[in-house]
Amino acid sequence: MRNRTLTTIAVLLCAISSRIGAAEVRARELGVPFEGKPGPLNAITDVKGVEVGDTTLIRGEGKLVVGKGPVRTGVTVIFPRGRANADPVYAGWFSQNGNGEMTGTTWVEESGFLEGPVAITNTHSVGLVRDAIIAWSVKNGRIATQPWSLPVVAETWDGDLNDINGFHVKEGDVFAALDTARSGPVPEGSVGGGTGMICYGFKGGDGTASRVLTTEEGGYTVGVLVQCNCGRRSQLTIAGVPVGKAIPAPVAQASGSRNLDQDVGSIIIVVATDAPLLPTQLKRLARRGTMGLARTGSVSGNSSGDIFIAFSTANPGADREPGPNSVQTVSNERITPLFQATVEATEEAIVNAMVAAPTMTGIDGHTVQGLPHDRLKELMMKSAER
Repeated sequence: MRNRTLTTIAVLLCAISSRIGAAEVRARELGVPFEGKPGPLNAITDVKGVEVGDTTLIRGEGKLVVGKGPVRTGVTVIFPRGRANADPVYAGWFSQNGNGEMTGTTWVEESGFLEGPVAITNTHSVGLVRDAIIAWSVKNGRIATQPWSLPVVAETWDGDLNDINGFHVKEGDVFAALDTARSGPVPEGSVGGGTGMICYGFKGGDGTASRVLTTEEGGYTVGVLVQCNCGRRSQLTIAGVPVGKAIPAPVAQASGSRNLDQDVGSIIIVVATDAPLLPTQLKRLARRGTMGLARTGSVSGNSSGDIFIAFSTANPGADREPGPNSVQTVSNERITPLFQATVEATEEAIVNAMVAAPTMTGIDGHTVQGLPHDRLKELMMKSAER
């Protein structure tokens, strides 16, 4: 019992300590000229009520021993209305390229509601995370509108750096991420589910950004969180600059597990807004994540699982029994600014993820270079001078 308690404490400390890096350098501070006005935190948590939690697992080094490590993985969770509020939210999802997984989306499509948190982890931990969310929900009385639960859990593959077949994400790790979710700054880079991810041949991971519309456009906020693990090095484009071609992969690095100029990997994009949108409109919003992704150079290759979900924190009680319930919605004629905000925030969230992720060495000494800040600043300055 004592060992179990110590393990739980260690997991909680790991989850909390991962937030220390939330104030590190971000892409804007390196001179990247993004479009649009961000919210105060430039994060998905600028949407009131949204809370984010994560557990980061980094252990061991050297040769891969399945079941022992090295371990470079974790889990990230997003609560639409915070962990204390189980009120479902309107939602819509979209698969740009389906070589990936996001559980629970058939019910999102059918019902139009997201009934719990969204979790993101590595490919081989999806089932464990799904089951852990159900267990946590039962424990905390969060089984809401029906006596069963269909959690939304998404994944990207971290097997180049992590002992993915060692199944190192445990129920306690998921509980820790759920229990420590909060508003405020969101950790980026090699944290949570993004710990072992690679993006455009550089170290990837979790990233976030937001946009605030003008009063004339409704004054709404759009926030995005991504777990990026996609793209080829030569594709990477930042603010229109071909950064990937300017920083080719070192020969030694490219000879590791993954050829850094092959388009393998995935990206999960979570879009939140306080704009009152219906499920069909939120599906349209989720689709715009594709355009933000394309701005960074991706073509969504065959091996990529590019799956997106969008939800609205407006219309509380929309699923209240017995109904009927009154809801509000933005006119389709006024939805375009929300599309633009989604595109802009998605682009910036992806770049923020790479900027925040330092060079990492994982299994069998595989090393993935972090996006070099000095070189990125130099390329942005040269672009501005033209």
